[in-house]
Amino acid sequence: MRETTGNIWDYLGDSIIAITTNGSVAASGAALFGRGCARQALARFPDLNQRLGRLLREGGNHVHYLGDGIVSFPVEETPWENPDPRLISRSARELRELADRHGWERVVVPRPGCGGGGLDWREVRPLLEEVFDDRFLVITAEGK
Repeated sequence: MRETTGNIWDYLGDSIIAITTNGSVAASGAALFGRGCARQALARFPDLNQRLGRLLREGGNHVHYLGDGIVSFPVEETPWENPDPRLISRSARELRELADRHGWERVVVPRPGCGGGGLDWREVRPLLEEVFDDRFLVITAEGK
């Protein structure tokens, strides 16, 4: 696992981008996108919440490839909960398996649960380090 500071969207097109998500789906069928990089992704891809909503209904709150070089990375079950380190750990393993299966050379991941979620990076980092190899770039937004 490598770390950097910058804008996650600078990597769109030449890397897989993970967005932190939850498992909630509205009555409309759309996934609930809270804040942070998920909200930014929705601004770029307005149907992304519908895509994730369908996958959540079909396969549950897991890592899903959403198309356009984007994958979901569940950190909580609902947007009203605090991020769950056990779910973050499971999501890291699922993302690694997906990267292995698809031969992805670089996957960019925000610090899961550490922005608006309030988790301390010193507690989350070891969860990722034990799973991610050098293909995984964990990014911190500039100014954070």
